[in-house]
Amino acid sequence: MTAVVSVVSAPWPAPVASGPLDAVVELPGSKSLTARALVAAAVADGPTTLHGALRSRDTELMRAALTTLGARFEELPNESGSCADAALRVAPAVRPFPARADADGVVHIDCGLAGTVMRFVPPLAALADAPVVFDGDAAARRRPLAPLLEALAALGAEVEYLGEPGFLPVRVGPGDGALLRPADPARPDLPHQVAVDASGSSQFLSALLLAGCLLPGGLAVTPTGPVPSLPHVAMTAEFLRGRGVTVDEPAPDPPVGARTWTVHPGTPQGGTLVIEPDLSNAGPFLAAALVAGGRVGVRHWPGGTTQAGDAWRWLLPRLGGAVEEVPAADGSLTLTAVGTGGLRGIDVDLAAVGELTPTVAALAALASAQGHASRLRGIAHLRGHETDRLAALSAEINRIGGTAHQTADGLEIAALPAGAHLHPARLRAYADHRMATFAAVVGLGVPGIEVDDIACTAKTLPDFPALWTSLLADQEVR
Repeated sequence: MTAVVSVVSAPWPAPVASGPLDAVVELPGSKSLTARALVAAAVADGPTTLHGALRSRDTELMRAALTTLGARFEELPNESGSCADAALRVAPAVRPFPARADADGVVHIDCGLAGTVMRFVPPLAALADAPVVFDGDAAARRRPLAPLLEALAALGAEVEYLGEPGFLPVRVGPGDGALLRPADPARPDLPHQVAVDASGSSQFLSALLLAGCLLPGGLAVTPTGPVPSLPHVAMTAEFLRGRGVTVDEPAPDPPVGARTWTVHPGTPQGGTLVIEPDLSNAGPFLAAALVAGGRVGVRHWPGGTTQAGDAWRWLLPRLGGAVEEVPAADGSLTLTAVGTGGLRGIDVDLAAVGELTPTVAALAALASAQGHASRLRGIAHLRGHETDRLAALSAEINRIGGTAHQTADGLEIAALPAGAHLHPARLRAYADHRMATFAAVVGLGVPGIEVDDIACTAKTLPDFPALWTSLLADQEVR
């Protein structure tokens, strides 16, 4: 299978709404849940059929990586024979995973800029029958990886840096097979144990949990420092439980360094799985109602979820909007954001939901032009995302005439003086999908905004430009 390649587009003029919105959108599947589902299906005890799985650059790269390790994927056409909304059938790989070499005799996996691929797949390579070389986009070579690789090496995997230590490219393999043997031959029921510094990304912890169930005795993982984006770790634990794997989570009160997650040995179950829509990607659409006024609803919002994007329920009211929830017959909700165009500043700790920061920052920047300051805290780890998001957000807010600066763990956005306005500019996306959608939200309220690379939204939401335009379908766009 050929991985989807991100193509840089011509500058995209961000549309401005001429009046209040009245729209309902349906969004594709969650990137985070799709990534976990693909990994679990690739190592399951039988075939898995996924409904609603996201198809984007990140998930295509994940499929290609898992295919390299022996999994097989088949699109199942819908009743009309179309593959547009096809289910995905996954045949799991045998173990040890049969790593497929390229023509040069080396097993290669392209991570692109996908954090899930560069973090979730190396632990599987440690259970393969040959070493695997991981590399990716130029920006991926700047994303932190060392803590995960150090944990794998401590468990006995082969780890060889092929460039700057701690970053891609890297070779990961089974070494002498320590991970395929019990940690203590005299007590094969005891789990392997490892410590990991997950302060830079919760994906380090999730990656070890996803693979840990495949180890004899399972795996006990103790983070040595704070863990950002804990809802994503809870998502991993709940997902594994849903596939029949036992995961013990620590109580929330132990001090940092004294919390251990233990995943028990067991193969994830196959079967049928429906992926929830991506609630983080819902953010820009819901935010549009606050900027332009009116109403924007998102269908199929789960009544209960581990997705970080569920925080929009409480974030949007603090930013000047209101949220309405209407139950649907299938047990989900239509969640609707209601706005007047009047925005409020916010002082908020986003440590648990850092991926929502760019959309919150867009609303905060627009609120600054209405005389309101904001402070976004707990998000130092965003410096290691697709780009340094704190530096990028500060630069782009200042580019349009705002006043933003970085703090040790976040951003401060000052209120503009009375009579001051944000002004048009071509905003940079930094090959980062969430920076591109940040610019689109700003563009709703600031005429003349352009985005230098709207195509990078294909990383997690391939149809974003069309979806964004349809949001304004009944409006006069100027």
